[in-house]
Amino acid sequence: MYIYNSNSIDFDYLSAFNFGDSNSDTGDLVAGLGIRLDLPNGQNSFKTSSQRFCDGRLVIDFLMDEMDLPFLNPYLDSLGLPNFKKGCNFAAAGATILPANPTSVSPFSFDLQISQFIRFKSRSLELLSKTGRKYEKYLPPLDYYSKGLYMIDIGQNDIAGAFYSKTLDQVLASIPSILETFEAGLKRLYEEGGRNFWIHNTGPLGCLAQNIAKFGTDSTKLDEFGCVSSHNQAAKLFNLQLHALSNKFQAQFPDSSVTYVDIFSIKSNLIANYSRFGFEKPLMACCGVGGAPLNYDSRITCGQTKVLDGISVTAKACDDSSEYINWDGIHYTEAANHFVSSQILTGKYSDPPFSDQMPFFLSLKF
Repeated sequence: MYIYNSNSIDFDYLSAFNFGDSNSDTGDLVAGLGIRLDLPNGQNSFKTSSQRFCDGRLVIDFLMDEMDLPFLNPYLDSLGLPNFKKGCNFAAAGATILPANPTSVSPFSFDLQISQFIRFKSRSLELLSKTGRKYEKYLPPLDYYSKGLYMIDIGQNDIAGAFYSKTLDQVLASIPSILETFEAGLKRLYEEGGRNFWIHNTGPLGCLAQNIAKFGTDSTKLDEFGCVSSHNQAAKLFNLQLHALSNKFQAQFPDSSVTYVDIFSIKSNLIANYSRFGFEKPLMACCGVGGAPLNYDSRITCGQTKVLDGISVTAKACDDSSEYINWDGIHYTEAANHFVSSQILTGKYSDPPFSDQMPFFLSLKF
C-alpha cells in the first residue's frame, strides 16, 4: 500500500516523544508497576509478549515505521539496553489527563508523564555534556528536542472512567476542566522546546465491548451500530473542544506546528463499514470469554485463567485476530491499528490536512 503525503507536514523528524495511555503504551505500565502482560498479547508481530495491550503492533508503531524512526522504548523500562537517541515513549496504560487519585488504574497521568520527559531531557543533556561521546549513540542531543515530534493520544480514560460515577450531563460538564489540564501540559512541552505537536482525538468509546457490557444492557441506549450513545456523545464533545484548543494553541504560538488528527472519524468509519474493510467482527473481542455477542467479562483479562462462577476459565485469543477490530474489549487488534494508521497517513483526517500536495510516497508495511 502506498500513501501519498504532503510537505505541509514534515515527516523528517529527528526524534519522537510520545505521551498517552494504553493506545500507545509500548511497555511503560508493565515496567512501572511490575505487572505481567503475557501471551497472547504480542502473538502476531512479536511472537512473544511485547508489553503492549494488543496482539501485535500499535498505531504508533506503524507511524514510527513511516517516519523511519525505531519503535519507541518506554521510559520506565531499564532492561534490554534501551536506546533513546531517536526518542522516548512516556505513555502508560490507564493514564488520564487529570491527575491520578488513589483509585486510578495508573499513577502516570499526563502531567506526570511531562515531568518525566523534563527529567529525561535534563538528565540526558547532563550526561552528554559530562561524558563526551560515551552516550552519543543512546541519548538525543539538544536539537533533537526542538526538531522532534511530540505525539499525544490521551483522554479516553478521563471520559470513559467518569461514567462510572457521573451522569452524562456531569461528564459533559467536566470536559472543560479536563482540557484546561491538557492545555497546561501542552504549554509545559512548548516551554521545554517542543514545537511540533501531533494531537490525536479520542475514539468512539461507546463501541468498546467493555463499555457496551457495562452500560449497554438496555438496548434503547445503543445506537444503530450497537454502540453506547452516551459515551460517543461525550467523546464527540471532548473532541470538538480539543480541536478548538489545538487551533487556539496554534494561534497563540505561531512558531509551533499543531496537527489535530481525527481518530474518532477513522474508527467510526471502520466500525460502520467493517465488512468493506475486510473485518468480520466490529464489536466482539477476539481475546476474552463468554462468546458472542461481546466475548467480554470484566472479571478476567486477556490471557488470564480464573475461576468464574465455580468454573476455571481462560481468556483465550480467537483463531484469526485479523477478522476482529477489537482485541480484548478495550484495545484494537493489530489489523485494526494498521487500518487506522493507513487512514491517518492519507492526511484527510488531519487539521491542517496534508493530502493536497504529494511530493513523495510512504510505504505502509504490514
